[in-house]
Amino acid sequence: MTVTWEESGWEQVAPGVGRCRLPVWDCTAGLVVGTDAVLLVDAGSSLAEGARLRAEAQELTGRRVTHLALTHLHFDHVLGAAAFAGAEVFGAVGTDTALAGRGREELRADAVRHGLDARAAEEAVDALVRPRHTVCGERTLDLDLGGGRQVLLANVGPGHTAHDLAVLVPGDPEVVFCGDLVEESGEPQAGPDAVPSHWPAALDRLLELGGEDARYVPGHGAVVDAAFVRAQRDALAARFGVSR
Repeated sequence: MTVTWEESGWEQVAPGVGRCRLPVWDCTAGLVVGTDAVLLVDAGSSLAEGARLRAEAQELTGRRVTHLALTHLHFDHVLGAAAFAGAEVFGAVGTDTALAGRGREELRADAVRHGLDARAAEEAVDALVRPRHTVCGERTLDLDLGGGRQVLLANVGPGHTAHDLAVLVPGDPEVVFCGDLVEESGEPQAGPDAVPSHWPAALDRLLELGGEDARYVPGHGAVVDAAFVRAQRDALAARFGVSR
């Protein structure tokens, strides 16, 4: 790496794994560094924010981002994606069709409704490409051709949206990027595209993936532990009247 995590303003979560909290919407972006490839988890809220993430990742690793995983299709997580030309883009199955036609207009309108400049929203949506690789179940990415660093992409939804993807980075500790299935800085947001009846089960799946000792990186807020995820699971079940 050309700079350290601390110098870059990113938080190191585990060896070769970091995250940053972006301004305005406090959205998390994650970075996983392999010997042969670099994975970014979520791309920010605009082309400008995506370009910032691209430059910071390059400064940290000395290489370009080769893989991009989108945890779900909300504007603050995906509208920077077009800044990563040449990257292999992954999403949960269904994200490719969800970004066709009316879905793109809904994404633009949601961004503007939440305060993104209308021109910035339109430019980002116009440039946004659908994920080339969709995950049904689980998929392993090799970030080291020698097999030293593998990352698991898991389609754990629906829950926060109809298409929720989690990213598990094995190691000591294991790290789980949760997207907005988990939020620490406020109550989890359940918009019109949420599937409340399945959300607690999605959190059960996250806990199965990571286990008790993992570090769980929420879509918004500070890194949490398994006890926090379990408590949020129980609170969501009570909130939506979902039994085990």
